[in-house]
Order: sequence, then structure tokens, then C-alpha cells
Amino acid sequence: MDAVAENPADPGPDAAAAPPVSSVLEGSRDLALAVIAIVATVFALKWAQGFFISLLLGILFAYTLGPLVAWLERIRVPRVVGTSIVMAGVVSALAFGSYSLRDEVQTILDQLPEAATKVSAAVASLNKGQASNLQKVETAASEIEKATSAATGQPGKSRRQATHVVIDSPGSRFGNFLWVGSMGAAAMLGQATMVLFLTFFLLLSGDIFKRKLVRVTGPSLSKRKITVRILDDINDSIQRYMLMLLATNVLVGLLTWLALHWIGLENAGAWAVAAGLLHVIPYLGPVVTAAAMGMAAFMQFGELSAVLLVVGASAVIAVAVGFFGVTWMTGRIAKMNTAAVFISLLFWGWLWGIWGMLLSVPITVIVKVVAQHVEQLEPVSELLGD
Repeated sequence: MDAVAENPADPGPDAAAAPPVSSVLEGSRDLALAVIAIVATVFALKWAQGFFISLLLGILFAYTLGPLVAWLERIRVPRVVGTSIVMAGVVSALAFGSYSLRDEVQTILDQLPEAATKVSAAVASLNKGQASNLQKVETAASEIEKATSAATGQPGKSRRQATHVVIDSPGSRFGNFLWVGSMGAAAMLGQATMVLFLTFFLLLSGDIFKRKLVRVTGPSLSKRKITVRILDDINDSIQRYMLMLLATNVLVGLLTWLALHWIGLENAGAWAVAAGLLHVIPYLGPVVTAAAMGMAAFMQFGELSAVLLVVGASAVIAVAVGFFGVTWMTGRIAKMNTAAVFISLLFWGWLWGIWGMLLSVPITVIVKVVAQHVEQLEPVSELLGD
């Protein structure tokens, strides 16, 4: 018998090439677990944002001030003394700067009622023009409705809307405002105090946590080398980023002071300091600064040309130094593409608001450095890389 009987148990070449059902189910399960882990992580970051923000700020300040403490230690200054000197110097510099600008800041605060009056008057004049146009549209609509009712022989229906009157005591509104403002100021002061203490203790500990992390990775020499390399790269990247941020903010403040002094805006020093400080917040900070300085120019000069000149000068400085310089330099320092930097800014801004926008780049730098040295995270490193 020449013909060979076919084996019904043989699945054939196509069936052999198909992946087994167990592998597909296992891959789907892993994907589902990964999605659940990501959602749980985002929820935890949102729920405990106060703790994580304070922790990250303390780590950033410790990385920034660490070289000063290390230099004092190299010249035989005990670490506890060097840490105390550095922290006292930082707090004294902030206090001295605030005290030096107190008169200009007080002048700006004193002008706020007048600014509110002028702005409200300008808005009222605009609304008056809009209201007159709206009244014309309503009159035309009423005439059309009357003509339609006359043509159809149906009398126009008079529609009356119920008016609800809500009586709110001005005293209670003012008291609520003061209570909310005082609680917010107290919470901010408490958080700043915690960040200062955390920075002090991190600087005081030195390399203790670094050595502990190396020991936690296990006895393998290769894993310990990878951990040391990751920590060193994070240290270098964060320090370069903070130095770049300090230099660009000082440059923004200096250029803003020169521009406002040339224009003749009062309290140029205080506005320059505000521009330099708010420039730390990407994109949003320069917009707030330009709006505030535009209001100050409107109060002082009362002309639209002066307002446009001040706002334009602030925008040009912010774009030249911030949008192009900072974004490009951040990409070079962290070796990331600018799209990844911007997407990270959007995500952390959505998650933590202004603090998220402030901390987005350092967090992304840390993630990028870790992903470079961990094989399982190579896709993340490829997405963030330039």
C-alpha cells in the first residue's frame, strides 16, 4: 500500500507555529498586572502628594548643597559644623534678600486696591459695550417673536423666570477668606520647615544611604557596581540641572531688571526678583509674571502702549532664556529629547499642579538614569532618550 495514512493527531505545520494558549494567557495576565500596578502607583502619588513633594524637594536641595558641605569637609571642617554653616548661610541669604526688598514689595501691596479699581473699571467699560450689543440682539429677537406670533395668530407667551435670592453676609465671606488664607499660609510654612529639616539631615548623613543602598542590592559585585553607577549618574545629572537652573534664573532676573529700568517701571528690583523666582515654574511662571507686570505698567502709565512694551519685554526674555535655553540645555544635560521633557511636564503638572511642573524634569532625569542601567527598563530609556 503506497499511500501513507494521515495521522489525525498530527496538528500540521501551521498549528505548530501558533503560540500555545497558555503563553497568550500568561502575557495577558502580565499586561493586566502591569496596568493595575501603574494605576495604583499614580493613585498613591496623587493621594500622598504632600509627602512625596516634601521628600523630593529635600533630596533636590541636598544634591544641590552637597558639594559645599563636601568641600568644607575636605578642609577639615566637621560634617555637622559644615552642614550647619551651609544651611545657616542659605536661610540668612533668603532672609536678607526678603528684608532688602521689603519696601518695594510693600509698595506693590499698597497699590493693589488701586490696581483692582482700575482693572474693574476697564472691565466694566468693556462689559457695558458688550451689554449694549446684547440688548440689541435681545430686542431684535423680541421683535421677531412678536411678528411670528402675529402671523400665526397666537399671542406671545410671557415667560417669567423665578428669581432666587441668596443672602450672604459680607463679614462671613471675609472671615472665610481670612481663615482659608491663614490655613494655606500655615500649611506652606510647615511644609517649608519640614523641607529644611529634611535637607539638613540628608546633608548630615552624607553617603550613609548610598552605602546602604549598595548593600541592599545583594552580594553580587556586578549589581553593586550598577547601583553605584546609577547613584553617581543621578548625582551628576541633578547637580548640573540645578546649576543650570540657578544660572538661567539669575539671568532672567538680571535681564528683566535692565528692561524694566530702561522702560521706567517702578519697583523694578522687586519685579526682577519675582521674575527670576517664578521662572522656576516652566511656562506658567513667565505668564503670571508678565500679567502682573502688565498690570503694574497700566497702573503707573495708564497707556496700552506701555503695557504692551512691558509684557512684550517679559515675553521675549522668557522665550529666549526659558523656552529655548532651558529646554535645550535640559535635553543636553539629561540626554533626553525635548518632546519627552514636555510630555513629562504635562503629566506631573496634571498630577501635582505647580509643584509637579517644578519637579517634573528632576523626576524624569532620575527615571532616565535608572532605565539606562536596568535591562528590563530599556524601552523606557529608548523613549526618553535623544
